[in-house]
Amino acid sequence: MQENIIKQFVIVTGMSGAGKTMTLKVLEDLGFITIDNLPPELLPQVFKLFSNRPEISRSRGIVATIDVRNVSENFAQTIDEISKAWGGVVKVIFLTASDEELLRRYERTRRVHPLNKGLSTREGIRFERELLAPVLDKADIVIDTSMMDLHQHRERLLKEFFVDSDGISILISSFGFKHGVPQDSSFMLDVRCLPNPYYVEELRNLTGEDDAVKKYLLEFRETHEFMSRVKNFFDFAIPEFLNNVRGQMHISVGCTGGCHRSVAVAQWLYEDYSQKYNGVCVIHRDKPHSQIQVRTGA
Repeated sequence: MQENIIKQFVIVTGMSGAGKTMTLKVLEDLGFITIDNLPPELLPQVFKLFSNRPEISRSRGIVATIDVRNVSENFAQTIDEISKAWGGVVKVIFLTASDEELLRRYERTRRVHPLNKGLSTREGIRFERELLAPVLDKADIVIDTSMMDLHQHRERLLKEFFVDSDGISILISSFGFKHGVPQDSSFMLDVRCLPNPYYVEELRNLTGEDDAVKKYLLEFRETHEFMSRVKNFFDFAIPEFLNNVRGQMHISVGCTGGCHRSVAVAQWLYEDYSQKYNGVCVIHRDKPHSQIQVRTGA
């Protein structure tokens, strides 16, 4: 059995219009490598490809979506084969919603159901449920998105893959712009204006969690002024947001690569606001070997 460097292997499937694309974007923002609309027959090849690439160890795992047009009768067998070859569990997420809610979504977006060949949208939904029944039986997690907005959807995924998010009110994340911008931020900070430790040779292989990097950044007036202005803003914005906006507050902090400046600033915000509020979580999306930190009590 090969060495397991893939932390998680996740298949996202389910009803068309139930939120597969949204799920893919959220998990990508949280550090997964994502592949959209993959035929199940290619899953073993994808697994073999990534299991031989050392950089996969920097991610939280692989997520692939499969829609009804690509689901085959050998789906369950394919999942079992990957699990056996890997020595780990392939987790299958099945997304669903009520017929009425799916109809509303199709009407709102003016999309055509993928099985709409001589069928009404309602008939296409019914036929899709029949086709996906064997896949539903194989699912490890079933999520009904009928009454979910984006924040609730993200919280559900965060709870499933990271921590118990019931008590999390503020999510702080760092990221690298070159790896893509998080799509679900409430507030985004661009810290590329700060001095870059990457260009200091002895700091290049460290991260913003290391004291040497933090000390370097704090040698500059710009860092102190930036943090002062940011904290003044969030001292006002956080209580207003938590009191008036439904859902979890997500503060994302970005630098070029997501390893130095963004990590340090996200850590400073976490250390400050986790002392003032219940349920603060920090995630460093693009930092190698990142660990999630959560403080659920102020």
